[in-house]
Amino acid sequence: MDIFDFAMKMEQDGEAFYKKMAENAENVALKNILHDLAQDEILHYHIFRKFKEGDFSAGQELQSSGTKALQGAKNVFQQLASKKQTFDFSKDVVALWREAQKIEKKSEDFYREKAGSAENDKIKNTILLIAAEEHKHWIVIENVISFLERPNQWLENAEWNNLEKY
Repeated sequence: MDIFDFAMKMEQDGEAFYKKMAENAENVALKNILHDLAQDEILHYHIFRKFKEGDFSAGQELQSSGTKALQGAKNVFQQLASKKQTFDFSKDVVALWREAQKIEKKSEDFYREKAGSAENDKIKNTILLIAAEEHKHWIVIENVISFLERPNQWLENAEWNNLEKY
């Protein structure tokens, strides 16, 4: 299996993982973040498929669109903060998000490693862009975990504002 096949499989697995989490999510806001993460994985899959087909222009698409999950998370947290609701989440939900975070870190590390052996600069730069996207997913998930662990305090203190720098 070449790097593109492996990467496409990783992205499909990520999409399936997020969709399954979304199916089981009781909180609509978290469900929306999971759908955005799944959409990003689909975009990454298509970029690697184009690479496999010899089309190395896919990096431009990624640069122009960026991660949907990051902007979506910002919007979700702004909406949650404005509603002044009280939240309570189980430890099982937190554990699932921690698993998602591990997957994102593994993907980021894999892409950074493989970028070093890329055939050309376009491929290398796009693989590094995808690694950066996976890192942004990690950050989104880190913020979700912080929210899940102490939701009311987290929203009150507007800690989600740290997403602005990404």
